[in-house]
Amino acid sequence: MALLKRELHRQVQGPETTHADRCTLVFDTDSKRLYVEREVAHLEASPGGTIEFQTVTMDIADYLTQGGQTAGHRELWRLLRTLFDERGDPASED
Repeated sequence: MALLKRELHRQVQGPETTHADRCTLVFDTDSKRLYVEREVAHLEASPGGTIEFQTVTMDIADYLTQGGQTAGHRELWRLLRTLFDERGDPASED
């Protein structure tokens, strides 16, 4: 299974307690599915600290309708506008 990935947003906070949040646009070439993958990691750097890691996949529409407009939302909107930009569409020149 080949996955094509494009990072939309990454945010890391730390240092005593590190929280990382990353959103990636993913295209699964086998299933022909396009979706957003969100990975969240939380690490307490103290001795005996806890590590939590979670990955969630969601449809693009679900991602875009989440609360707020993050840098990831803005990057996805930019990519979508680029895909559907009619000025550069050779088919519209006929």
